Order: sequence, then structure tokens, then C-alpha cells
Amino acid sequence: MKSTALVNHYYFYCVDQDFGPFFLKFCSYFPYNAKLCLNGHEYVKCQLDQQGIAYEALDNGILSCKDPHRLQSLCNGLSAKKIDTLLRKWLARLPHPFSNRDRQAGYRYDLSILQIELSLTQVLDRPVTGRIFFEEVIRENLDIGRPKQVQLIFDRWVTRSTPGLFRTRVITDGVIPSLHVDYKGTRIKQYHKEGRALRTETTINNANDFYIGKRLHNLPALRRIGFQANRRLLEVQKITHDCIMAEETFQQINRARQVESQRTSALRFGDPKVQALWSALLVFPWLPTGFSNRNLRESFASLLGRTVHGLTRGQMTYQLRRLRLHGIIERIPQSHRYRLTDFGLRTALFCTRTYARILRPGLAQALPEIPCANNSLRHCFNKLQEEIHSCVNAARLAA
Repeated sequence: MKSTALVNHYYFYCVDQDFGPFFLKFCSYFPYNAKLCLNGHEYVKCQLDQQGIAYEALDNGILSCKDPHRLQSLCNGLSAKKIDTLLRKWLARLPHPFSNRDRQAGYRYDLSILQIELSLTQVLDRPVTGRIFFEEVIRENLDIGRPKQVQLIFDRWVTRSTPGLFRTRVITDGVIPSLHVDYKGTRIKQYHKEGRALRTETTINNANDFYIGKRLHNLPALRRIGFQANRRLLEVQKITHDCIMAEETFQQINRARQVESQRTSALRFGDPKVQALWSALLVFPWLPTGFSNRNLRESFASLLGRTVHGLTRGQMTYQLRRLRLHGIIERIPQSHRYRLTDFGLRTALFCTRTYARILRPGLAQALPEIPCANNSLRHCFNKLQEEIHSCVNAARLAA
């Protein structure tokens, strides 16, 4: 009669000279199964330390290395033979269920791969933009777990009769979201690691999913599948626009800038003078001879509610200079006239339309103290606020 029982397990947490920290777990019940758990990144760190190669760690990964080519060579050098040698070395030192007599009779542990995790860590040179990029990746790739997409990632033919789950999940742990793609017993996890890198991890829980045996000598084949899946996921993923470049451009305009030895002030989005300047520029985009200081001064002054005489030529020269250094306008050769650049035209159009058609009317609808005929947005905000207050009161968090 079958039944279940709690069986004692014995853990040995060890530190090896070549592999770093690892543990061995022995079951006290026949057939005395054992598990070996090690981390390839720790192995690489030990090798780098032994060879005197400077590196900077990123949790259980590598952030930077003085000799990246040697680092990759060491990663590739973690073989089945070295892992087996590690096991034999520590079995000879640690107590375990098989006595010397058992070993002489031919009873010994043989390694198979129960689970293997293969990761690709791409360190970002501008980490602050990494979260923005990853949020866009999640938003644009929620269908990545569908069968047609999964078969591109794993290079496996998926039909209606293929067993297992094929899905995409977005899991939020605290404030750090992660993207999960499932294929049978294999899972890919992608997340923004410690705010510095994009980590893609393929975890194979059953080698038979790929018609490969579990014995340790199959390690190269499983590594090849896992690393290819990581790369294919990045190839299949897409984003509708380059959010990182857009963020950099927005910050570049809204901050002071230095071009060679010349420094200029920021064109801040919310500054009324800057909005008036954008609007004034849009009067002249298609003039074949461009515009002059006086042309722009007249339009700019009227938008500020001032007369042309109230805005000096020197003040307008200052505005022209910062527009030029920000790449919004350019001087026409051999003249004192200017024209908008393609970048300047698109930026001016976007900033003026966003400010005039979204921010100002949107705030009027959202804020309770401003009269507004169309109150649908305000109604939604009021409902949200009521729900928050209700939740706070239910949790008895109110002061």
C-alpha cells in the first residue's frame, strides 16, 4: 500500500577552491538519492581570482572584467568532467550513505541533470534607461508565449497535441517586474537586474522536453539549447519605438547643454517662454529664405503679450543661440538668417501640441477646483480616490 512519509535530508554547505560555495544534499532513505547544487558564476569568480584578473561582481554575475575574452573562455570551460571531478572530490571527504564496502561492490553516485539554468546578462552602459526599456519590452511582448512565438524561441514544432503550457506572465515582485515565458517544463525569465543589466534566464527542468537524456554528458547539448533560447527571445522581442533614445533626447533638451566650449541653458518643457518660443518657430518652417532675428522677435513678443520694442535684439540673440546649440535651428551659410532643422520642427510640433491639447485641458478636467464642462476624466479620478480611501479605511490605516 502506497503512502507518504517525511524523510530526513542532510545538507553539507561547502566552499571549494575552484567552484566557490555549493551544497550537497543526501536523503537518509533508500535509495539514498543525493543532489549537487552549484553556481557557474561562482566558479568563474574563483577562476578569475586565481588568475589575478580584476572584475566587478553583479550579485551572482559579472558586471565588468579587465579581460572579457578570457572571462568568456573560462565560462565555456565549465565542463561535465570538471563537475564530476568536484563531486568525486567531496564524496571522498564527506560522510554519505554508501560505505567503502558498498563502493567496492559497485554502488556509487552517478550525475544526471535535474535542473539547469543558463543566463545571458547584458550590462547597460546607461543603467538609468534600463527600466524604461524593459517596461516597453514587457508592454509590447505579452504574446511572446503563444505557440507560434514559442516555437521560434526554442526551435521546436508546436502543435495542438504538444503537452504543456505556453504562456507569458508578468510578475511584479515589489516594484521590479519580470517577464516569464513557459514551454512545457522549461521557463525563460527576463528582468532588470539590480538596475544595471538586462538578465535573460532559461531554466530547463526536464531535458526530455528536447528529446535529450539527463545524464551529465548531455550538458553541452542542453547548454546550446538554453543559450540559443536566450538569444532567440531577444530576436523575437520588439518595441514599437526607441524609448531609450526618446528619453535621452527629452532630457537633453530640458537640461543645460555644452557644445565644445559653448554652454547654453535648458529649454524646459513647462516654461511659458519656451512654449512661446516653440510656437513662434512654427510660423517659419517652410520659408525658402529662412527667418531673421527680427522675424522671430515679432512673433515671439506677441505670444508673450509684449511689444517688439519691449524685447531687445540682444535678448532675441540669446534665444537664437540656445536654439542653435540644442540643434533646433541652424544658420544659413553666408547670411544672418536661420531655418529649422528637421529635428527642431518635429520637436516644436510635438511639444506645443502635447502642452496645448493634452496637459492643459487634461488638468482642467482632472482638478476639482477648475470648472469643466466635460467631467468624464474628473469622474474617473474621483472614483479612484474614493476606492483608495475605502481601502485605507478598511485596513484601519486612516489617522
